[in-house]
Amino acid sequence: MVDLSSLLADLRAEGDELDSWLADLPEPAWRTPTPAPGWTVAHQVAHLAWTDERALLATTDAAAFQAEIVEALTSDPDPQRFVDQGAEDGARRSPGDLLRHWRERRAALHDALAATPDGVKLPWYGPPMSPASMATARLMETWAHSNDVADALKIRKPTTDRIRHVAHLGVRTRDFAYLVRQKPVPAAPFRVELTSPSGELWTWGPDDATATVTGPALDFCLLVTQRVHRADTALEATGEAEDWLGIAQAFAGPPGDGRPRQEGKAR
Repeated sequence: MVDLSSLLADLRAEGDELDSWLADLPEPAWRTPTPAPGWTVAHQVAHLAWTDERALLATTDAAAFQAEIVEALTSDPDPQRFVDQGAEDGARRSPGDLLRHWRERRAALHDALAATPDGVKLPWYGPPMSPASMATARLMETWAHSNDVADALKIRKPTTDRIRHVAHLGVRTRDFAYLVRQKPVPAAPFRVELTSPSGELWTWGPDDATATVTGPALDFCLLVTQRVHRADTALEATGEAEDWLGIAQAFAGPPGDGRPRQEGKAR
């Protein structure tokens, strides 16, 4: 069973790391383009603030969250524009105001998740989630968007074993990656063996699976969050798992386009 308090501590650590890069960031640097087309550093932080706020609403007032979804889809049936508009609106704030807003939302979300009773399912844009699953999803997004900010600001983001949560979500969302692309879901589970930043071996799935994925956990996490092209990883796959690595997607929403291959790099 997942220890929610430890998971929330890891989520807080991911947010604090990003916060440390932003606290004294000059205002012009907030407009630095990131690898996500059309998104600046401000867009990345605004997106995190917006999704933390949505997660807080889902945790504290499920009926209001559901009503918000209905209203949004009534005005625009494309949910991606609803999400992107949140980033656009937030990015117009002054950097100081945006940073304060994000800090307040994520702190309130941590407290709300910690206070949520066991067994409660929280509504979301996909299937309902437990508090632990919600915290894992928020950690995954914080980690992924932090990578974008680090790339933009030329910061070397430390790699820690906190990425195990991202890897776990990447494995658990295997079927979703197929369904969102209207592709048949493989009948048998895959075996995933990843080497953690600390050198530990993390495994999922049966030992005798015919489809396998092996390699660095960091590469797998970057791939399932679509922060790297499949060809730019050191991951090895057999059987149906090779197709999965081409479509893997740990985040909710429509199929992502991923990142272009880096010229001159080879697997």
